Amino acid sequence: MPDQDKVFAGSIPELYDTMMVPLIFAVYADDMARRVAALKPTDVLETAAGTGVVTRALAPRLPREARYMVTDLNQPMLDLAAQKQGADARITWRQADALALPFEDAAFDVVFTQFGAMFFPDRIAGYREARRVLKPGGRYVFNVWDRIEDNDFADDVTNALADMFPADPPRFMARTPHGYHDAALIRSDLEKAGFSNITIETRSEESSAPSAQHVAFAYCQGTPLRNEIEARGSLQEATDHAAAAIAKRHGNDAVTSKIQALVIEAVN
Repeated sequence: MPDQDKVFAGSIPELYDTMMVPLIFAVYADDMARRVAALKPTDVLETAAGTGVVTRALAPRLPREARYMVTDLNQPMLDLAAQKQGADARITWRQADALALPFEDAAFDVVFTQFGAMFFPDRIAGYREARRVLKPGGRYVFNVWDRIEDNDFADDVTNALADMFPADPPRFMARTPHGYHDAALIRSDLEKAGFSNITIETRSEESSAPSAQHVAFAYCQGTPLRNEIEARGSLQEATDHAAAAIAKRHGNDAVTSKIQALVIEAVN
């Protein structure tokens, strides 16, 4: 994975949270929060928390005595998450690499990650770290996007940009967010890390936006796809081209499409 795929800087964190989160992440954040809360954990670790969409959904569901450690590799994303969350004595914010967690062994009841494993440069190492900091019998819960063809807006934008830049198409969406969807590979990686009792569920949801332009702006300017576009040409022209492609398929006004992810749970 190129280093630029992990760069959430400048205006990207705020645009990501205000546009991408409601577009595709919020519905899965609610599902993740429900799953984690149902395990009734006291000590919880969230890795790759991004701008804190799951944090905001989970915190109200946790008991008063819970200890909730929220981490991300990217400090600007974590800063925005903390700002949006507000004061909560149960929550500790810490910049941390999911592949080298700064916590002692067997410290947490649950470790979870929302749409972060795809960014791990060594997923087995990341899973081993999650297992190391889990208590015996603890749960690791995470989700990843399914293949890009099952996520209409991401596919539309990727195809539109390939049409605009045929010699060197931006492939961030297909390469990274939608690049780790093989259930057999995920199961194998978890088993190599020492996990057992692994369940993998396919979960389809609906993504909605007020316009095709809104979707194109979110993907082209609120994700690291922006870095690839700006290296090739005009960001605004690319956004408009993607918007036209989405409008052709879904209409100009309020638009709706399918999104799909895999939800994985494993026992230490």
